[in-house]
Amino acid sequence: MTAAQSATEVRIESFTELDQFDQCVALEEAIWGYNEADMIPRRMFLLASRIGGQVLGAILGDKVVGFAMALPGFRNGHPYLHSHMVGVLSEHRNFGVARALKLAQRDDAIARGFDLMEWTFDPLEIKNANLNIAKLGAIVRRYKHDFYGPSSSPLQGGLPTDRVYAEWWLKSQRVEQTLSGETLCFDIVEEITVPAEIYAWKASEDHRQQARDVQSRNAAALEKAFASGLTVLGYQRTPAGDGKFQLGHWNESHKH
Repeated sequence: MTAAQSATEVRIESFTELDQFDQCVALEEAIWGYNEADMIPRRMFLLASRIGGQVLGAILGDKVVGFAMALPGFRNGHPYLHSHMVGVLSEHRNFGVARALKLAQRDDAIARGFDLMEWTFDPLEIKNANLNIAKLGAIVRRYKHDFYGPSSSPLQGGLPTDRVYAEWWLKSQRVEQTLSGETLCFDIVEEITVPAEIYAWKASEDHRQQARDVQSRNAAALEKAFASGLTVLGYQRTPAGDGKFQLGHWNESHKH
């Protein structure tokens, strides 16, 4: 599949039937490689679709190549959707399928009166962080150590499941500008780097301690920055493949 094909041929549909949820479970296993204890079962997808959440499928031809699942949430007096899982088969990544799923989530959420979606992501995952922050316009200002506890997914590389929270203020000026391709201007107060080698280090038992060291160092730096009132407002990928969280001061009025 080429980028042009993905843009014109992948369609996003709302999933409501058991056989569709079964396809999501199969994708979940193929993408993350979880053992049975960590798998989200069919009933959870069914529940999400019945209680005001979302289950969306990305379809190419007659094949489901990705999905998104969200649950309704409530925090600090504010209703929102929590996007728990977004996954795309490896051979269909880097063609805009994940972004298409996120945009479909946004359209559906706005149509139903939500102005906020949240999700967690691994701050060591450079491509994912770049999508969430630089391409979608999410902000980050919270960190949670070992969010899920031990994970059976090989993608975690045996590291603690540290996560940051993405806040996607769906109708904000920031998100509108980001999605339209505008460059956002803000004063960068601090940058925190994730080295491109992180994937190789996580995959190798001989070098896994280097990945742990990066995780610990960045966790401390991000938590300190958040405690001082800074927010992740930008993300940069360097020519060497490193990722850089760019932190500055978030103006709450930008949500409106």
